[in-house]
Amino acid sequence: MTQHTRAYIALAFICIVWGTTYLAIKVGVQHYPAFLFAGVRQACGGIILILAALFLSKEKDLSTRNILRQMLVGFLMLTVGNGLVSLGMKFIPSGISALICSMMPIFAVLFNLFSSQKDHFNLTIGAGLLLGSCGVGLIFLHNIKMTNPLFLIGIFATIIATCGWALGSIINKRHEDAVNPFLNSGMQLLFGGLFMLIISPMADNYNGFAWWDTKAIMALIYLITFGSALAYAAYMFALSKLPVGIATIYSYINPLIAVIAGYLFLKEDLNIYTGMAFVTIVISVYLMNRGYRKQHKGELSVTETKPGNAFPEGIPVE
Repeated sequence: MTQHTRAYIALAFICIVWGTTYLAIKVGVQHYPAFLFAGVRQACGGIILILAALFLSKEKDLSTRNILRQMLVGFLMLTVGNGLVSLGMKFIPSGISALICSMMPIFAVLFNLFSSQKDHFNLTIGAGLLLGSCGVGLIFLHNIKMTNPLFLIGIFATIIATCGWALGSIINKRHEDAVNPFLNSGMQLLFGGLFMLIISPMADNYNGFAWWDTKAIMALIYLITFGSALAYAAYMFALSKLPVGIATIYSYINPLIAVIAGYLFLKEDLNIYTGMAFVTIVISVYLMNRGYRKQHKGELSVTETKPGNAFPEGIPVE
């Protein structure tokens, strides 16, 4: 088996695993408080990655500046991003959460437009933004009968989470460090998880939940081992052997996997509006990315992660 074949197998593994993380999160938060569940998951995943990074390479940057940077990125991408996604999934289906999270590249491009003088608005970006708005509108259109306060809390929490992930990705990319990217990503996971565990007693409701639930524990183990450690290692391998444009197609496939998994295992609603929202959002992400890349020919887009960048889950994440 050639290295390219292994890389494509790794890519298929990423598409499936990161697509099913939404299902696992949904199962977990049905039994455990959201920030507690997500915090344990990310902190454990971070410890695994840090130990692996130190074992595989002696190079490390433990300067105060680098540690503070990983803390900030971990807070934005994981505490805000993954934490609020987990909270939102207490109130909305996992498929809808995945569709909203798939809009992360749109927010990333918008943040870049507002924060960089060399970036400017163009027709392709405008078309992508319009389609993305239509995709969210389709989600609301079908679920308008469900727009109770809890449903709306879930929607807005997921949107804020997606913004946090996008902003953290941009900050990380602008200050990327080639010294042991596994260690940096492990620190982001660890700090993001620890922040969630600190927030948990203030934000979570601990009343009436069992500390040991078989389904939730299995979901947690799956997320730590497959969703965090193994999938990230597979992504790094695929990215080293395949063009970035191919290695990052997981961001278009994950939402579809998440919607189908939610339908098959959690009996979540699957209808024409969900399908239309998926197609619309995927096209919008493509157009926004294409419009941004026109301005940066020869450079990587903000939505195309490379080694040294933050942990790129399931967009979702993660």
